[in-house]
Amino acid sequence: MSGNVYDDLKERGFVAQVSDEDAVRRMLGAERITFYVGFDSTATSLHAGSLVPIMAMVHLRRAGHRAVAVVGSGTTMVGDPSGKTEMRQLLDEATIRAQGQAILIQLSRYLRFDGTSAIAVDNADWLLPLRYIPFLRDIGRHFSVNRMLAAEAYRLRLEKGLSFIEFNYQLLQAYDFLTLYRDYGCTLQMGGDDQWGNILAGVDLIRRVEGATAQALTFPLLTTASGAKMGKTAQGAVWLDGALFSPYDFYQYWINCDDRDVGRFLRMFTLLPLEEIRRLEGLKASGINEAKRVLAFEATKITHGELEAEKARQAAAAAFGGKAGGAGAGTGEGGSQAAGDLKALPTTAVPRSRLETGIAPAGLFTEVGLTPSRKEAKRMIEQGGLYVNDSRVDSVGRLITLADLGPDGGLLLKAGKKKVHRVVPAG
Repeated sequence: MSGNVYDDLKERGFVAQVSDEDAVRRMLGAERITFYVGFDSTATSLHAGSLVPIMAMVHLRRAGHRAVAVVGSGTTMVGDPSGKTEMRQLLDEATIRAQGQAILIQLSRYLRFDGTSAIAVDNADWLLPLRYIPFLRDIGRHFSVNRMLAAEAYRLRLEKGLSFIEFNYQLLQAYDFLTLYRDYGCTLQMGGDDQWGNILAGVDLIRRVEGATAQALTFPLLTTASGAKMGKTAQGAVWLDGALFSPYDFYQYWINCDDRDVGRFLRMFTLLPLEEIRRLEGLKASGINEAKRVLAFEATKITHGELEAEKARQAAAAAFGGKAGGAGAGTGEGGSQAAGDLKALPTTAVPRSRLETGIAPAGLFTEVGLTPSRKEAKRMIEQGGLYVNDSRVDSVGRLITLADLGPDGGLLLKAGKKKVHRVVPAG
């Protein structure tokens, strides 16, 4: 880490916009400040895209600054229009509160809330008791409707319709910043670049109401080199909850990233020193797979712990012929198995009786999620892309039976070079 954590954030790619760069650099380099990031309670889990603000918070906390994570149970009841072309579904308070608690538990893994250097709060605590008319008189009078409508988040929605409840969101987020300034001395808010207008509104509100200076910093809204949204796959979101997206699948998500993204992801999603990241970025040809394995292990360790990261690495070694991951792994037709723990692989139990009778491969591969449909499975069989225990499925009519069980008592199904699933008999 350099002498100033702001410069580290910038070199790692975390900075999109900043209200006053010189002022923020001085804040983060010369004193202990309090900063915050908000996370609305829209689901029971955050996803890999949420690691951008989380990792930025980790860096600032490691540099000695105080982190405040705001679970937005209050703002979630309104719904953030930023980046959305349609109004968000309004959830009931009990659901929102439960989701907020689940997110809080996730955040604690990264930030280790101790009440001193890292604090967790819920904005429902101060937003829900607000009295509407006094709020409009005390807070709403500081907002220009013309300026709000000029903000990108609102301009995009005006074409399809912006509800009045959503129009209040910016006031509430700004009030969050004012409340945290008053209660904790918070002087910096960070968030995604789509939050720029909302964060600046908070900066302006603190200036108008308290006569004080606060700052804003936003992170880039990441897409992969292929143009996909960060944290999304063809199968859905890359959840941080291991019950929704297994540690093994999480490991494979990073292993299978585009070669062009490896350096950027190492900078943002690991805590490796920048010197080591530069070394890994310099690897060429097959060396890029070493960089991917380091990325996958370090990112999985941060989210799921070192034990789960090691299990995922060993499972990948077992599934892909000693190469700990899907990228470039495999030998021969499907890649021979090597030492490792297959039990960490995504696994489905099927009745032994079905294997005694025989299961059509197109049906089984689709059932466990390796192919989106039987039609696609049949197409891949015809092209030689499906394997059972490293033996190519050479016919649509070939049945998978007990005779296919491997030495470990299970079946290792592979679709292409990257997707693998284990099947075990039950009963």
